Amino acid sequence: MSSSQKNPPRFNDVQEGDVVPLMKLRPINRTMLALYAGASGDHNEIHIDLDFARKARVPDVFAHGMLSAAYLGRLLTSWVPQAQIRKLAVRFTGITQIGHIPHLSGRVMQKFETAGERFVRLEIKCSNQYGEDKLVGEAVVTLD
Repeated sequence: MSSSQKNPPRFNDVQEGDVVPLMKLRPINRTMLALYAGASGDHNEIHIDLDFARKARVPDVFAHGMLSAAYLGRLLTSWVPQAQIRKLAVRFTGITQIGHIPHLSGRVMQKFETAGERFVRLEIKCSNQYGEDKLVGEAVVTLD
């Protein structure tokens, strides 16, 4: 469900420690990586060419880090409209392999007000089905 199909959370209804609803996506596959390469313009062979990956001493191609970052953006826009996102910062912590199932999660770490606007700071992450973090970061969104 997208944020346009429901009401976004309100500042007074959100508490520190609250979680953004978990989002589980389809397993990463080669078609997905090829489509992302075309859409993003990132044609690094390590993500799309098995022979190149093996020459680089990795067993298979793996997902673009920015694909996981885009998935975190999708998590946020499932919670609030895009216009309410003020900051999105991520750090890559692992490789997302073919067959991994992205699990996207977020938790409210802080509520604050600045210059008349109300914000929440979220801890966000993209993990796989084994609970291994692949991308961690934070986001700041404004809430009414």
